[in-house]
Amino acid sequence: MATPETLGIIAGNRDLPVLLAREARAAGVRRLVAVAMEGETDETLAEHVDEITWVKVGQLNKLIKTFRGADVTQCVMVGQIAPDNLFNLRPDLRAMKLLVGLKKKNAHTIFGGIAAELAKDGIELIEATPWLQSAMPAKGFILGPQLTESQQADIEYGLRMATEIARLDIGQTVVVKNGAVLAVEGWEGTDACLTRGGELAGTDGGAIAVKVAKPKHDFRFDIPCLGAKTLEICAASRLAVLAFEAERTLLLNRESVEEKAHRHGITVCAV
Repeated sequence: MATPETLGIIAGNRDLPVLLAREARAAGVRRLVAVAMEGETDETLAEHVDEITWVKVGQLNKLIKTFRGADVTQCVMVGQIAPDNLFNLRPDLRAMKLLVGLKKKNAHTIFGGIAAELAKDGIELIEATPWLQSAMPAKGFILGPQLTESQQADIEYGLRMATEIARLDIGQTVVVKNGAVLAVEGWEGTDACLTRGGELAGTDGGAIAVKVAKPKHDFRFDIPCLGAKTLEICAASRLAVLAFEAERTLLLNRESVEEKAHRHGITVCAV
């Protein structure tokens, strides 16, 4: 993909928008124009972009006008938007028309509708992954203790289960132990799934978490993502292994993740 002169960033929360801005700049993007979400986006993003406009979740018209005014023709969407904020948004008229026209209202259809609205104004929503390959480990990547045979068996089982629930659009993470599924990610998200799985694993802990992308995952809207906070939750939940899908998952704050993996004795691996 050719490097655009100007790139728009629809920025959610956590560290990913800043990482994307740094990597895109390093790859030769000369001008970065960000639309940031009030109450979601890290304010330090302003230090890494040329222009930033703050909007409330649901202000679709303001978002599109910002990009049009800055002559943005390609943009990426990076960082999470809390599900509660997404579904409790106060939409402007343009967003309201979009929502009324959707037969199903979930994150995928809403973001797909946003992409369609952007396209009406000549703005293409593209994947951010070309600028993020350095943060997407390949198969064989491992931090922390080496896996035991029983852990490897649980990972293989968990990978099959996670792939199936992802195919059904239920969630993308499962927690397993000794060949039994303890927790399946639903609306509550990955962090809550890890916590619940750890609780159900018993006082000795030792459960295995596996996270994947959907079989036909649209990386324009969402990139599976893990980081230091995820490791803290795994440690608090006494999980033994955090496995993720190779080359389709972002591993943020890698140095911090490695330190926590060794300190807490948690294996982190790409499968």
